[in-house]
This record gives sequence, structure tokens and C-alpha cells, in this order.
Amino acid sequence: MRVFCRPEGGGGNPLGVFLDGNQIPDEDRQHVASALGLPETVFVDDAATGELRIFTPTAELQFAGHPLVGTTWLLAREREPVECLRPPAGEVAVRTAGDLTFVVGAPGWAPGFEFVRLDAPEDVDRLEGPPEDEGLIGMWAWLDEERGVIRQRVFAPAVGIAEDEATGAAAIRLSAMLDRAIDIRQGRGSRIIARPVVEGMVEIGGRIELDEVRSYPP
Repeated sequence: MRVFCRPEGGGGNPLGVFLDGNQIPDEDRQHVASALGLPETVFVDDAATGELRIFTPTAELQFAGHPLVGTTWLLAREREPVECLRPPAGEVAVRTAGDLTFVVGAPGWAPGFEFVRLDAPEDVDRLEGPPEDEGLIGMWAWLDEERGVIRQRVFAPAVGIAEDEATGAAAIRLSAMLDRAIDIRQGRGSRIIARPVVEGMVEIGGRIELDEVRSYPP
């Protein structure tokens, strides 16, 4: 599937979800995620309770935004809706509103992204990569500061992702840092909605498009 798609259906960050992830031994999961080569792969260990684990091609994550948004949507579509998910970081509240799916996370659960504000969206578009020696960084500029619309690109070579198409965890940290609701236009055409909620938490959400259902191994 693709998570954080535009309203008309384009964009979105690729995600693979194993709804019966408990059939894949723990020691094999990193290899499977690496072989698939997607930005993140989710293994659902218990669909009823929302217990799951998240892997990039090179590392396991305690928390990540677009995998949790996508898994929430898929469980409601293919199994039963859940009220929360349980990645290793902690309990994540979830909700839906129309065609949007939302999750709530703590900024401290997210990887340690740094952020650099540039002068204009065109400066973001011209980037050829992250600054030297930066492993987790979001480069952003205001598209419309009054309305909270941001142009951003996120680079995460530290976890095996040269450039991420849409990064929910970074959106959580940026919304918390700015202390306001934001509407992020990231990558080649993705959209992430983020807003601070209670007790320092941040809610992120967006649209999902299902591209393919298949068995593994092929």
C-alpha cells in the first residue's frame, strides 16, 4: 500500500504489512524486510490486540508513523477495527474520519530527526540529498505559514532510507517543535496532516491506497 496519499490518490509512502506476521520467526524478519526493500515492513503479531513490529531494510524501529497509519487502515479493512496499536514504543491510539486514518504518538518515540528550515519551497525542491554527515534530517520551508502548509523532504540514510517519500515520525517531531497544526507536502506528492493534542502527544493522519495483495514468499 501507499500511505499519506494526496486526495486524488497519487503520492504516498510504500508499505508492506504481514497481517499474519506471527508466522514469520523473529530471527527471519530483518532478512524479509531487507529482501522486500520497502521503506518499512510491518509484522502483525496479534491483530486483535494490535501488537506488531516494524522494520526498515536495515533496522528495527520502536515507532514509525506511516507503518502505523497504514496498518490501522488495513486491519479495519481486512480484519476488525482496533482502538489502538502496540508497537514496541508503547500504546498508540488510532481513529478514522471519513477517508483519513490517524494515529497519536509521542515525539520522544520517534527517531531523532534534525530539522533545517530553508528560505523557500524551491530551495527544498532543489536539494540533491542531505547535508554531509546527516543521517536523519528534514529539510523544510513554508508554503503558507498562516495556514500551516509546509514543503518538506526527509533523508534517513541512518536507517537505510536515502530519501523517505512521507515520514510520519518526522511530522510528529516537527509539529511538536513548531507547537502548531501543520499540513506537510512531502516527497514527490504526499500529504501528512499533523497537530499537537493532549499531554505533549501529536496526532498524524492521511489517506491510504492499496496497491497489491500477495503471498510471501512469491
